[in-house]
Amino acid sequence: MTVTATNLLTADELLALYSQGVRGELIRGVLTEVNPVGQEHGEIVTSLVLALGNFVKPRGLGRLTASDAGVWLERDPDTVREPDIAFFSAERIPPGVRVTGYSEIAPDLVVEIVSPSDSRREVHDKARMWLSHGVRLVWVVHPDDRTVDVHRPGQPVVTRTAADALDGADVLPGFTYAVSAMLG
Repeated sequence: MTVTATNLLTADELLALYSQGVRGELIRGVLTEVNPVGQEHGEIVTSLVLALGNFVKPRGLGRLTASDAGVWLERDPDTVREPDIAFFSAERIPPGVRVTGYSEIAPDLVVEIVSPSDSRREVHDKARMWLSHGVRLVWVVHPDDRTVDVHRPGQPVVTRTAADALDGADVLPGFTYAVSAMLG
């Protein structure tokens, strides 16, 4: 099937579809629907959001979003991706600035939790995509093998196991969280 310009959606159209119950991402104007991925996925997101929030909020470091917030990365045709978790530093989005719709500013940290239908290559490509848009740190969580791949610009991927801890590096200096605590 060939996609033509008349078939492509915009970020504004995607946002309108959300009110009709359609969830998804745009990849260069093409809708990719996102389906609920299950209990374990949700528990991992919740665990990590709580840990990050307890570190970020009291220090006034920035803001966190989860799942359906969306980040607008490209225009004409539009790309809107939906990270499982995103951290935006106060330098990128200052306190008090209200963001309605999709953020047009790339996060500093993105967390992607691998779903059963995702291939390792797909999530690796997605992490590289985030880095190419200015994200400084990407954690790709692999629940099945209880590991987290850490992606940073210009550096090799480092895999953390259940015996290790994640750290915020220069994005969230001082933040640490045991991989085993997140993956139960």
